[in-house]
Amino acid sequence: MLRILPLHEAQSFITRKTVRLAEAEQVVAPILDAVRTRGDAAVFEYARKFDSLDGRSLTVPPEDWHAAESRVSPDFYAAIETAVTNIREYAALQLPNDTWVDMPDGRSLGSIVRPIESMGAYIPAGRYPLPSTLLMTVIPAQVACVQTICVTSPHPSAEILAAAKVLGVEKIFRIGGAQAIAALAFGTETVPKVDRIVGPGNIYVAAAKKLLAGEVGIDFVAGPTEIVIIAEDADPRYIAADMLAQAEHDVEASSILLTTSRSLADRVVLEVSRQLETLPTAPVACEAIRSNSAVI
Repeated sequence: MLRILPLHEAQSFITRKTVRLAEAEQVVAPILDAVRTRGDAAVFEYARKFDSLDGRSLTVPPEDWHAAESRVSPDFYAAIETAVTNIREYAALQLPNDTWVDMPDGRSLGSIVRPIESMGAYIPAGRYPLPSTLLMTVIPAQVACVQTICVTSPHPSAEILAAAKVLGVEKIFRIGGAQAIAALAFGTETVPKVDRIVGPGNIYVAAAKKLLAGEVGIDFVAGPTEIVIIAEDADPRYIAADMLAQAEHDVEASSILLTTSRSLADRVVLEVSRQLETLPTAPVACEAIRSNSAVI
């Protein structure tokens, strides 16, 4: 299932992501324009089409908040509290300090760093809800004293809502994809316009962020996930596990091994097939390995 490609055949394979991103840009461009011009109406239209949004509100209804509290275990809350403490401590260490230098002629030169006013965090919640992404995007903003923090998540799970509750985040919108990025970038009747958008997503989220970079600040074009491993010799079990750890994220994920050893290549291919037999996320990982991964 995992292909072995000679180097002279690998160029087109390696450049496939660039081609796919360009294709995704063509898909999302009309969505961005529609949200820019029609606001909530366009967001509702695409959210119902792509995210199966129900109801007349983009926000999380009260009953979902209440249900989340009962569905999440005490152990999860304990883990969240520990993670929050650790992330907050580390984020505080990264805060820049104001710097000033007194010059001999009496001038004082320096810099002052101030937080942006607002940010939006995109939290994936499709195949694998990611409360960890909520923590890693929201907590640094809170430590930096960003005043307005918005979260978009197409299907926020009980764990995501519980983590948001712990952090005191209330502005959560049940939207995903390019329409969520556009809503945060332009603002709508319901979703506030923000200064910066952070967080990973699928290829359409990545394409939307790329097209809107400059109009709104972004972290970087994140997603779909990818890994490149370079090895002359190694334990094939570990290489296979690393490749599958990326492949299981998304059918568009890419896992590549570069090696000069045909023996290692053969062993890794066999090991990937063996580990797929017991991998709980095998359906997604199989597609990513088949379509977007290779040993070169």
